[in-house]
Amino acid sequence: MKTAQTTAPRKTSSPLTGPFQAGQVFLLAGGHLIHDIFGGFVAPLLPLIVQKMELSLMLAGSLTVFQRLPSMANPFIGLVADRVNLRWFVILAPTVTAVAMSAIGLAPTYTALAILLLVAGISSAAWHVPAPVMTAQASGSRIGQGMSLFMLGGELARTVGPLLAVGAVSLWGLDGIWRTIPLGVAASLILYWQLRAVTAHTQTVRRNGSLVETWRVLRRALLPITGIILARSFMTAALTTFLPILLTSEGASLWYASGSLSILELAGALGALTSGTLSDRVGRRQVLAFVMITSPLTMLLFLAVRGWLSMPVLIALGFLALSTSPVMMAIIQENGRDHPATANGLYMAAGFLIRSVVVIAVGIIADRWGLRTAFQWSALLGFTGLPFVLLLPKQVSEPDQ
Repeated sequence: MKTAQTTAPRKTSSPLTGPFQAGQVFLLAGGHLIHDIFGGFVAPLLPLIVQKMELSLMLAGSLTVFQRLPSMANPFIGLVADRVNLRWFVILAPTVTAVAMSAIGLAPTYTALAILLLVAGISSAAWHVPAPVMTAQASGSRIGQGMSLFMLGGELARTVGPLLAVGAVSLWGLDGIWRTIPLGVAASLILYWQLRAVTAHTQTVRRNGSLVETWRVLRRALLPITGIILARSFMTAALTTFLPILLTSEGASLWYASGSLSILELAGALGALTSGTLSDRVGRRQVLAFVMITSPLTMLLFLAVRGWLSMPVLIALGFLALSTSPVMMAIIQENGRDHPATANGLYMAAGFLIRSVVVIAVGIIADRWGLRTAFQWSALLGFTGLPFVLLLPKQVSEPDQ
């Protein structure tokens, strides 16, 4: 019947159909790896930065706000990306981010450090809006798997980044980590060679779209996703920003603390690789619901155990707590397919804004009642994300038939 046809999913114009282009997906995942390696320099070096500049934990946590503040422009970058070719943003971002982040050891003041992080944030925003859209296009109908591979690059970066940062400090000192810049330049050259003829906008999008129109289409998915992000941001802020400080404050060496962060992020990389692919099969909501129940429990267990038991629990915590991004990005691309870059920009702006506020809140709690208390409250607040999972549109979670 005619009425049935009007409610059927559109397949002819969707960019999320066709073959899985493994070469391009792996290239973009590799670019994500190199770019985000430098974005991961702040957390492992925070103990040294706090000592050098005599910062409170609230001020230390606020450094990530400067790094994330440019993400508020993500929706506008997305509007542009849905109309023009932003290939050069993807190509140049690894170099710009590498230069800014590798110079943080040279920053003489808190203000100079904040400016460098702001520049890195602008470059990061220019990368993270068009690159996932390109990945979605190259993934065809297997968008969950494509997003898992793309986010695998980002999670591996947060595994390698702390080790590279601490290794560079060990070799050259905090003011010598600028010597890592050539890695970002090399990534940009490879991306230029491989992407010089590839577009970074969707050919099938409606070119007369706007933020209001995209919001109207996306809100049924974006509103509950925002609630999920808020709940899990307390856990991720505590773990990825303050874990090295927690461990060093309790007697661990900088190498052990940074190594623990790397292990956490490596487990998160495996979780990201698993979650998106699994959600293609069993459904988006099912995967998210499982994670929102188990990850807070695992974080509480991590705080309770001591000795050798803490490491396997930390691995399980990373696998669960850092695994949801591919699933949520797949939901956003499925629901915002007429304006994919704008939809991704709205999602990322909301996420970065929430994380920026939450990391300051965790720092304030830590200054007032201690880091362990801040970690405990972060774990308990993680449970509040479960009701929002149930509010997600049902169709976005159903596996392909």
